[in-house]
Amino acid sequence: MEIRTARPDDLPLLPPIERASGEPFRDIGMPEIADDDPMPLDALRRLHVWVAADPHPVAWAAVRELDGAAHVEQISVHPDHARRGIGAALLDHVGHWAAARGLTALTLTTFRDVPWNAPYYRRLGFDEVAEPSPGLAAVVAAEAARGLDPAGRVCLRRPTP
Repeated sequence: MEIRTARPDDLPLLPPIERASGEPFRDIGMPEIADDDPMPLDALRRLHVWVAADPHPVAWAAVRELDGAAHVEQISVHPDHARRGIGAALLDHVGHWAAARGLTALTLTTFRDVPWNAPYYRRLGFDEVAEPSPGLAAVVAAEAARGLDPAGRVCLRRPTP
């Protein structure tokens, strides 16, 4: 599995991966998450995006700099390739990229109680952020404006290597 920077011709392949990775939410009573629109291509073009390819993308991560950290806007692994360490490898890759840029941490927001969300990231070394930075607080506010209950969300942080 190769992890590399996404090429322009990779970008149209990423929304179907995101859509497929959202399907398990349907099984736990969160169909609105499964039915949520994937990240638009114009948004992807403004972010740092990496893919895990074999040889075509099967997973991806999109990141932006936020308050001195690399904020993971989205990470998606196609269910056919889940539970193989691909998401963890993408996060490690992003962590090394962030460290090389002088960023101090990876941050993300996720569902507090969904097993493949916060509990998974905690196993990968992320800790809950007690007091979100201004940028992270703005991310949470934007999520709330889109209908995500802040009580069910959590901000997580992992230092860069």
